[in-house]
Amino acid sequence: MYFPCFSVTNNDDMDSWKSFILLLCVIPFTCAEIVKFVDCGSSTGKVSIVDITPCPSLPCPLKKGGNYSVNVTFVSGEYDSTQKSTAVVHGVIAGVPIPFQIPQSDGCKSGINCPIHKESSYHYVATLPVKSEYPCLKVTVEWELKDDGNNDMFCIKFPIEIVN
Repeated sequence: MYFPCFSVTNNDDMDSWKSFILLLCVIPFTCAEIVKFVDCGSSTGKVSIVDITPCPSLPCPLKKGGNYSVNVTFVSGEYDSTQKSTAVVHGVIAGVPIPFQIPQSDGCKSGINCPIHKESSYHYVATLPVKSEYPCLKVTVEWELKDDGNNDMFCIKFPIEIVN
């Protein structure tokens, strides 16, 4: 068998290459977890996928001092297009929503090209920083992306656990 960049001379070499290629294919899936989420009132859009990187299991163990990538794939609603989008994030503890600041609340600077057009697919990407002073606890994150009429393009809830 001939490959432009290398050659394989025996079956042991071929098995090694197969293992290497399989490892390369599996690595991305060990760092991100497709998150089970609850829709909490998306009025103008529909979320299809939420993933957090890195997140090896659920609830996602978020280490103090770390930064995590939150990726939401959604389809905008059938309403008119919107010129802006704003993220609003809360940590829900014992049923009480506590506001949580994220570095970039402007959705148009978080992977979305604005204006957002009706019935189009978008990939929202944001950073979720976990400060060292946060207590270790399990919490539900409520993440909303609002349009210029203050309607939820999406509203999702997902579980995390802040760990040392």
